[in-house]
Amino acid sequence: MRMVIENVGKKFLDTKKNEVTALENINFSIEEHEFVVLVGPSGCGKSTLLNIVGGLLSPSKGQVYFEGFQEKEPNIGIVFQEIALFPWRSVLENVLYGLEEKGISKKEREKKGQHYIDLVGLTGFERAYPKQLSGGMKQRAGIARALSVEPDLLLMDEPFSALDAQTRTIMQEELLTIWDRTRLSTLYVTHNIQEAVYLADRVIVLSRHPGQIKSIIKIDLPKMGRNQEKYRDQFEQYSNDIWNLIRHDAQEALKES
Repeated sequence: MRMVIENVGKKFLDTKKNEVTALENINFSIEEHEFVVLVGPSGCGKSTLLNIVGGLLSPSKGQVYFEGFQEKEPNIGIVFQEIALFPWRSVLENVLYGLEEKGISKKEREKKGQHYIDLVGLTGFERAYPKQLSGGMKQRAGIARALSVEPDLLLMDEPFSALDAQTRTIMQEELLTIWDRTRLSTLYVTHNIQEAVYLADRVIVLSRHPGQIKSIIKIDLPKMGRNQEKYRDQFEQYSNDIWNLIRHDAQEALKES
């Protein structure tokens, strides 16, 4: 499986009916098993691009397509920044939602649901409701729900941004462990440069409006254990390089906020 974003642009009308170009001339691909991270200043179109890839928005020009699919439509799983669990459904019932929509038999979907609940570390909380869970546990449930449909591509839109620093670090480590077991092709959006370097095979840096690709940086570090002391200098160099690409745009975005 290979996903291709080809010459994608997006325009929309703002509240004053003026045409705004959000994205322009976006070209990259996501290879099978690859973890790609989008970073950039506020207003650069990261979430818009992710929603186009997920089929939630249509591009104004260009196309998004998958190579290597003849027999079936590709499955896409999405984890949003807002923890979009149904409050009236238990953890297990939330995780099973996508499988129910696909018409999977009750026995098979409960088996798959339990597998992914176990995978994200929520064993024992199957019958708990969202109001009984911490922020990190809610996001794990959201990840399990996205994984349960066994997606060909996983999309994640700043999934840990609302969590406190310690929980966020733990969730980053757990996400890498999950990726190591599933090897899912992933497109991940974040504002956090250190998070991008920690997770990514490649980091795609976008400019502010209109969002265009400034640089694509391959992170040449082992996928697991990048936070070890022996990689600290390389890790910080990647972080500095990305920040230097973003700095001016971020300062300009701050003036408009």
